[in-house]
Amino acid sequence: QVRLAESGGGLVQAGDSLRLSCVASGQSVITGTMAWFRQAPGKERAFVAGVSRSTYYVDSVKGRFTISRDEAKNTVHLQMNRLKPEDTAVYYCAATPRSGEYRFPSSYNYWGQGTQVTVSS
Repeated sequence: QVRLAESGGGLVQAGDSLRLSCVASGQSVITGTMAWFRQAPGKERAFVAGVSRSTYYVDSVKGRFTISRDEAKNTVHLQMNRLKPEDTAVYYCAATPRSGEYRFPSSYNYWGQGTQVTVSS
């Protein structure tokens, strides 16, 4: 069983930056794909960014968000710059043992509890 723990959320103003982190434990190595999703009130959970053999993003965050991975520490980060009020959501870390570009929640086996990001205008 793999456990994912997110940290780094908070309340910021538009234009500010935040860095989210996700630490995987309970399994020595995750060689597949890790990703970030977000869910705003009243909306479905949506893909934000993923990392496998390469990184990939939803169009709305390209150029503002950067996902990175430290395999030695089983950690993935999401650096979020130039935040906008529409980025407000609960952000979830997800992982799957498979390698590939997966953008749907059903593709992921493991989930964290989520961390709140609120961006005020």
